Amino acid sequence: MKIRNTLCLALVATLFSFKEPAVKNYQKLDDGVLVKLEKAASGDPQMVQLRVLADNIIQVKATPVEQFSQEPSLMVLENKNGKTDWQFQEKGKTLVLNTKDLRVEVAADNGAVTFYDRNGNVLLQENNQGREAFAPVNLGKEQSYRLQKAFNVEPNEAFYGLGQHQAGLMNYRGWQVDLTQYNSVAVVPFLVSSKNYGILWDNNSITKFGDVRPYQPLSKLKLYGKDQKPGGLTATYAFDATSGQKPIVRQETEINYEFLQDQKRFPQGYKLEGGLMTWEGFIESDATGDHRFEMPSSGYVKVWIDNKLLLDRWREAWNPGMSVFKAPLQKGQKHAFKIEWNPDGGVSYLALRYLTPQPAQDLNKIAFASEAGDRMDYYFVYGKNLDGVIGGYRQLTGAAQVMPKWAMGFWQSRERYKTQEELLGVVKEFRKRQIPLDNIVLDWSYWEEDKWGSQEFDKTRFPNAQAMIDEVHANKAQIMISTWPKFYEGIEAYKQFDQKGLLYKTSINEQIRDWIGKGYVSTFYDAFNPEGRRMFWNLINEKLYKMGIDAWWQDASEPDILSNTSIAHRKALMNPTYLGSADKYFNAYVLQHNKGIYEGQRSTNPNDRVFILTRSAFGGLQRYGAATWSGDIAATFEEMGRQIPAGLNFSLSGLPYWTTDIGGFFVENKYDRGPMTPAAQEEWRELNTRWYQYGTFTPLYRSHGQYPFREVFNIAPEDHKAYQSIVYYNKLRYRLMPYIYSLTGQVYHQHGTIMRPLVMDFGADKNVHNIGDQFMFGPSLLVNPVYVKGATKRNLYLPANTGWYNLYDGSYQKGGKQITADAPYERLPLFVKEGSILPFGPELQYTAEKPAETITLYVYGGKDASFELYEDENTNYNYEKGKFATIPITYQEASKTLTLGKRQGEFNGMLRNRTFQVVYVQPGKAKKLQFDAQPDATIAYTGSAKAVKLK
Repeated sequence: MKIRNTLCLALVATLFSFKEPAVKNYQKLDDGVLVKLEKAASGDPQMVQLRVLADNIIQVKATPVEQFSQEPSLMVLENKNGKTDWQFQEKGKTLVLNTKDLRVEVAADNGAVTFYDRNGNVLLQENNQGREAFAPVNLGKEQSYRLQKAFNVEPNEAFYGLGQHQAGLMNYRGWQVDLTQYNSVAVVPFLVSSKNYGILWDNNSITKFGDVRPYQPLSKLKLYGKDQKPGGLTATYAFDATSGQKPIVRQETEINYEFLQDQKRFPQGYKLEGGLMTWEGFIESDATGDHRFEMPSSGYVKVWIDNKLLLDRWREAWNPGMSVFKAPLQKGQKHAFKIEWNPDGGVSYLALRYLTPQPAQDLNKIAFASEAGDRMDYYFVYGKNLDGVIGGYRQLTGAAQVMPKWAMGFWQSRERYKTQEELLGVVKEFRKRQIPLDNIVLDWSYWEEDKWGSQEFDKTRFPNAQAMIDEVHANKAQIMISTWPKFYEGIEAYKQFDQKGLLYKTSINEQIRDWIGKGYVSTFYDAFNPEGRRMFWNLINEKLYKMGIDAWWQDASEPDILSNTSIAHRKALMNPTYLGSADKYFNAYVLQHNKGIYEGQRSTNPNDRVFILTRSAFGGLQRYGAATWSGDIAATFEEMGRQIPAGLNFSLSGLPYWTTDIGGFFVENKYDRGPMTPAAQEEWRELNTRWYQYGTFTPLYRSHGQYPFREVFNIAPEDHKAYQSIVYYNKLRYRLMPYIYSLTGQVYHQHGTIMRPLVMDFGADKNVHNIGDQFMFGPSLLVNPVYVKGATKRNLYLPANTGWYNLYDGSYQKGGKQITADAPYERLPLFVKEGSILPFGPELQYTAEKPAETITLYVYGGKDASFELYEDENTNYNYEKGKFATIPITYQEASKTLTLGKRQGEFNGMLRNRTFQVVYVQPGKAKKLQFDAQPDATIAYTGSAKAVKLK
């Protein structure tokens, strides 16, 4: 009887056990789950929350205290998508959230989160071992936390995005990426994986990604002089050869001249101008494997390890750039080491630090580490492909607008047009020579020397700015103008901002002077303050927009209050912000500054599209009508090569509009110190030709830089192949305008990406995962820039599982192989993907000159193809209200049928009737790119569907 009763009780307990949850430390919410954890250490999370924002987007938050900070995100917009269907399960000590696309598990005992696809494959897994996630930090009067989160990843997984970084890396796997805003570094804390997911790290402070161990100073290695005596490298500081002074020789254990504050480290009495420094000897590590080195540098620098040249570059003395390289070292073995540095200026910068090989247990781990934040907050975004991942990012942070059509044409700029006559003369010369142009750019210092921030023209050089703007418009061009968030102490605008407490005052208190004339004291306004943003817009509206200025160039928006000062001092210079400590908000200034301009212009004039070009970026910037350029880069072939992966990773960060200074911003002495030698002049022409070729196929097509003047007619005469090549690609860009503007429409309507790393379209081909110097321009064009001086051939990879046509001659070959392509001076290798439709319009002098009444459709057979032609009203926001039209164009390989589908939508001024001239290219039937060629078919199109058979 006793046994029977026991069995009955056991049965009852079994039947009713599902009512008693195995885990009691969670709360199911309408949009997710909240888990309360037992803290083993003070830095552990106490609360972890998962929110389901969409079938493919999960937010993960954690805090070390009992309540989450309610501080709103600057990057992420409020979720207005409504509820997503999802299911919740409790499986032992694991809590499970299921959506149509994902299964997400959170461990109730430690809060670790794992993301799976619907087939049960692990996509990403939090690694909760190692360091504590939260470390308290005092920020003046504020209490905050340093944050760190690690993830387990697959051995062959590749990582991209994170903004624009110019160390030459495409795939960040195994490296550390420093997310600190800087002139030529643009931070977007959005990471994408070759496994088709992304992580938006919602933190505004300086952050590191990847291998986040701190870099070590050179002194952590065993160092020997060139005579092999231990204790340091042999450092030789040679003076200018004309000085007659003997070099200073000493043993050194560190190389650290990175910031202004470090200039005092040079030997007493040593002058950099004309000097040459070397560090020679041997280095020895206590570890075996690849050691990674990081070197910020300016001037000319070369690095050898074991007599192998690992770095050879030049960067302007006043604006150092970052380089990374690696070398295999053997534990306990001496390796020959040498650095040669010509600072090429009176003030210059150099430092070197290193990382030992990653420990074995960390090889398949990545991490984010941020300096400050009140909570840990990230978004996991999944996609069927990388377009879907980027679409998820924009769903979180805002759509990128359709840029005004003129912005997709050619922009001419230089540093700088010093007078009204210079600027107008350039516009007139373009029109006289019939070289297409849409935008002329007026760079900084159009104001009186001592009135930076006034936004007022110097009347001695710009006597009638209104007439100048009107004449630009009369010549069918737009004018963009440079404005900075900077004010000279004492000018009227400074006083107005200062009276309301809207200025950062540290630089005023320290009386820091800039480089203009005698030097003037200045500061920046606090863009985190809503009133500051309103006042800045009101200032440029009253002084400039009302005169007819079309677009805004927002320079130094990092903010660069004092170049090359230490990071600690940079934060002090913008402290405190309206929202709190600069440590917490350091990277987000650019977002708030451009927000004010965008919202200001749209409230003042809701009709015209905002266009902003800014020298920095941050998550969400794309929603403010803003594009980014790559900063004050050097005019060298090597630097041009670094632009390519920098721009591609920027595109993978979800921001579609990017550009670089064609030709490079700052030049070596051989180009601008007196007349160029014939050799230097030819090198200059070749550099610009190759850069113009590449720039034609970037989202925005723009020439800019310091002297020599950057206009094509100032680079070379008409009969020179440099001139002819530059004009050829300029005209080709305008012929491609139906294609390019359709891509611009896709950016907004389909979250499209214009400049596409190969991993986006050919990710299944593992060979493309590390390719950073080839890319797709839209869905069809494979662009292969030439960035080696004197090169007339270019090694490149044709992605697998498709065929490729040479754009110029129509010849065909299969993909999946490396080839050596012809790259004569006048041409860069361009290929068209098999199964493509390329629409070409008429020759134009500016984008709005005439509608594309006749479109030449090049159809590249071999596979099915499709393209959607997009059109709208070009410069206003009516497309947001549905005023746009699309024409679907498809080609079926099996039936050799081209179909122009029924036009969808309409808008004011829409061209209702047009002619399509069809040129059909097939494998074995090559056809040259020739706009006056005899078409294979002619279609009169009136908006109804039409189909033709092609032969």
